[in-house]
Amino acid sequence: MASPTLPEARDIRARRPVELKRTEQLRAQETRSAILNAALTEFSSKGFEAASIRSIADRIGMQHPLVTYHFRSKEILWQAVAEYVFERVRQERDASLSGFGPASAVDRLKLAYRALFRFTVAFPEFHRFILQESLGSSSRLQWLADAFLKPLIGWLLPQIRAAQEEHALPNVEPIVFHYMLISLTSTLSGFGPEFSATSDLSPSDPALAEEYWRTVEQLVFGAFASR
Repeated sequence: MASPTLPEARDIRARRPVELKRTEQLRAQETRSAILNAALTEFSSKGFEAASIRSIADRIGMQHPLVTYHFRSKEILWQAVAEYVFERVRQERDASLSGFGPASAVDRLKLAYRALFRFTVAFPEFHRFILQESLGSSSRLQWLADAFLKPLIGWLLPQIRAAQEEHALPNVEPIVFHYMLISLTSTLSGFGPEFSATSDLSPSDPALAEEYWRTVEQLVFGAFASR
């Protein structure tokens, strides 16, 4: 006759499948993140057409079938990368605005563009990822615009108009002002290799990045603030 199972032993055995499932979910999440980061590097350096699933797998020492297990095709993986990076951009912007309290439109803009700049310095592949699609017209570029760029711009343009009404910004088409700021946020990430080749400075140096953005804010916002 089998001896009765202690309640503690039964509880331990009951918890094991749950703990195992959590471990597997965490491992799968870490694998997906590794794939997405490797794919971001691949797509940003080669563009969609030249990138390959096999090369992405090689970047992280992973078997090719494991990548396709998580992402069935290169197109699906590319879209997942876009969703991944733009969600991080949104989180950075929201974090920079939260806790700031009531602010003027120009202050909100400064915080939002500063957050984007800091993100592009930390992840220069983000700007290059978009630039690859901007080199030509493609359905992927239109998808990016519809899914992410237009909603982001839709939040920014009213802030720009409000700041113009406060006489805190030059009276130029808001979308033109936006892309002027976008070019400034992406200067260090876009010209990083050339910057390093022509100087002994690193565009990823935090002190240099902060000095650069202070200068941008003084040039773009400072002139109107002093009036």
